[in-house]
Amino acid sequence: MMEEAELCFPQLLNVSCKKYKRPHSETTLVYIVLSFISLLTVVLNVLVIISISHFRQLHTPTNLLLLSLAVSDFLVGLLVMPFQILLTEPCWFLGDLVCVLDYFLNFIIVCSSVVNMVLISVDRYVAICDPLHYPSRITLNRVQICVVLCWIYCVFCSFLILYDNLKQPGRYNSCYGECVIYVIGAVDLVLSFIIPVSTIIILYVRVFVVAVSQARAMRSHIAAVTLQRSVTVTVKKSEMKAARNLGVVVTVFLMCYCPYYCVTLSGFELTIGSPTEVLMIFIIYLNSCLNPMIYAFLYPWFRKSVKLIVTVEILQPNSCMINVL
Repeated sequence: MMEEAELCFPQLLNVSCKKYKRPHSETTLVYIVLSFISLLTVVLNVLVIISISHFRQLHTPTNLLLLSLAVSDFLVGLLVMPFQILLTEPCWFLGDLVCVLDYFLNFIIVCSSVVNMVLISVDRYVAICDPLHYPSRITLNRVQICVVLCWIYCVFCSFLILYDNLKQPGRYNSCYGECVIYVIGAVDLVLSFIIPVSTIIILYVRVFVVAVSQARAMRSHIAAVTLQRSVTVTVKKSEMKAARNLGVVVTVFLMCYCPYYCVTLSGFELTIGSPTEVLMIFIIYLNSCLNPMIYAFLYPWFRKSVKLIVTVEILQPNSCMINVL
């Protein structure tokens, strides 16, 4: 009887995986924490989506990229995190096909979040480093095309990384009750981490340097024209704020993504579905909860939009025309 209770599928004595029991308190804590993060991710990104979609003033190329990022992060909270919570269980009961499709969907959504961040960094690079040509180069139509290409790229990468698993679901399971996939590590590392992270870092470093130099030049010009101390201090504060915001963006992103991929680079074999792997994956997913805070909470229009949403004022006629800037 004890032997049967320790199997995921007691009726399959010879091929079923063993069920490893965990303390009830530990399981409850994991469920509460991960469910809270999932719910918070959904709520925060829904607020971003409603804000940018509803108010006409926010229909700009930059905000369209923020909207695309919010959609991918919303899907992380709504679809990816709940299934990842199921993967913390000792047994998988949803079958091999659902297992592979779950990972396939996860790769697409998380990849789109990363690529959207790359697009945002490109947008900010052009806006700060080439402001005169920004209106002609970054248009709504071009941004829409880039967003579509972003999702197509992510579907292609996911298919490439999980091709063997999609062709024959469950081929890498050692017993019934497992959800194990084989990932082409080199391809995943290059397409999902090295290329996007390198691009983001290079562009943001360039943006940071240009922003600081422009602020210093402006401060020098103001100092030459007028001796008003208050103006100079204001420019200095603006310079420091820009530097701080850019530092937060890059640091938080790297903190969330580096642990998993650094382990991959080290050559250490991380078992799919192991507690360590699940923890590192959830740290990556946590970035989707932090993105709306980093990219949206820093904008005054977002706080005003949230107030209008919470007070249900957006349901009033012509509320989309309200000035939120």
